[in-house]
Amino acid sequence: MKDSVAIALDAARSAGATYADVRVVETRREGIAVRTGRVEGIEHAESLGVGIRVIAGGAWGFAATSDLAPDAVRACAREAVALARAAATTLRAPVRLAPVGAYTDTWTGPCEVDPFGISLDDKLAIMLAADEALRAESAVRISSVGMEFLHVRKVFGSTEGSLIEQSYYESQAGMTAYALGDGEMLPRSYPNSHGGQAVQGGWETIVALDLAGNAPRVGEQAAALLSASECPATTTDVIIDSSQIALQVHESIGHPTELDRVLGDEAAFAGTSWVGVPDLGDLRYGSEHVTVTSDSTVPGSLGSFGYDDEGVPAQRDYLVRDGILAGFQSSRESALEIGRTSNACMRADGWNRQPLVRMTTVSLEPGMWALPDLIADTERGIYFETNNSWSIDDRRLNFQFACEIGWEIENGMLGRMIKNPNYTGITPEFWGSCDAVCNRDHWQVWGIPNCGKGEPMQVAHVAHGAAPARFRGVRVGVGR
Repeated sequence: MKDSVAIALDAARSAGATYADVRVVETRREGIAVRTGRVEGIEHAESLGVGIRVIAGGAWGFAATSDLAPDAVRACAREAVALARAAATTLRAPVRLAPVGAYTDTWTGPCEVDPFGISLDDKLAIMLAADEALRAESAVRISSVGMEFLHVRKVFGSTEGSLIEQSYYESQAGMTAYALGDGEMLPRSYPNSHGGQAVQGGWETIVALDLAGNAPRVGEQAAALLSASECPATTTDVIIDSSQIALQVHESIGHPTELDRVLGDEAAFAGTSWVGVPDLGDLRYGSEHVTVTSDSTVPGSLGSFGYDDEGVPAQRDYLVRDGILAGFQSSRESALEIGRTSNACMRADGWNRQPLVRMTTVSLEPGMWALPDLIADTERGIYFETNNSWSIDDRRLNFQFACEIGWEIENGMLGRMIKNPNYTGITPEFWGSCDAVCNRDHWQVWGIPNCGKGEPMQVAHVAHGAAPARFRGVRVGVGR
């Protein structure tokens, strides 16, 4: 891999590139799915290739190949330079990059037990046991259990002198019980919906989830939802659990603070943003209880690494501080446009894609409350748990979220269960209504391995730290 990097950099220089960076990336994936007592699918995939990004004539060029023979790598580098020269014919302004140091380094993510060393039989034993326990509840007619594993090795090199090796494992697991009755099918998931929880780590993180041990409770709650009350259509106070807060942060803070969207360079997949560069330091994004960081150094998070795909060291930065817009997620190119340096948010989906500005671990920082105390402090409202669906406009301004389950809050106590709970809002008004965030004891990092962006589409693995939080005067029970 290092040899391929050196060959590509030398060929790019010889072809006339004024800058070049090279990524050789090797990935290994495994996916296992069990559905209603049967093994539904087992997938294995491996990939190895090189992506070469250059500046020539003041413009970007990019080319990639899965052929790592020296002559093929040289040809790929020359192609990247040729594409840059072609792009330069329509260039409005030459590319400029914020400075970054030259690093020779190695970074490895946490992993105690290699998940690829665990037998398929052992993995299926856990999954089938959890699946059976979900369906012990007679109303649960459909069940789903899944696991996903990823191993990535990459080498990055640049004409500025960096040579960086990185390696990490990702592990994901989750389950959903579907209760059927009276023309309804209602899901209940653990530890989260849409595939469960994903982290950087090994098999030890899957064992810690205790899928089979949690399955009876999940099945019972799914069945109970069939007879639960519908979410009332009203305006009320809400407390939202940490997993749903994570998705709320992702959609209404994470995406609109990506600087390429703010600058108008990215508009695909509900792109653009409702905020602008002049808003920095002045715009009230939320209440004084809302502080949001971008942090690629959080151990075990999908959004963590040693260096991004431009060779910028991982770091922690503020996006919103005490409710005020404080920063953007940036690249070396976009950061320079606003007079800053990159905060390490450029990542690519594999060797055959150019890096884009992507979220790292974008988190709502914890507050001071214990969750029982926050519930006790709420006279009337609804407690929301576990996302079911979401919708948000292209500026990331108007949104609607639905959750799997909720409970009424009456006189500071959780009351009757609610099915199909949902809420809607406008981003700055919603975050402005936040008057309490739970403390670090309730704070958890949730992995989101399916964030789509760009054309051709890239799927990023990102994460969000969050604790339950309270919002005043929120419209609920909409769209019915």
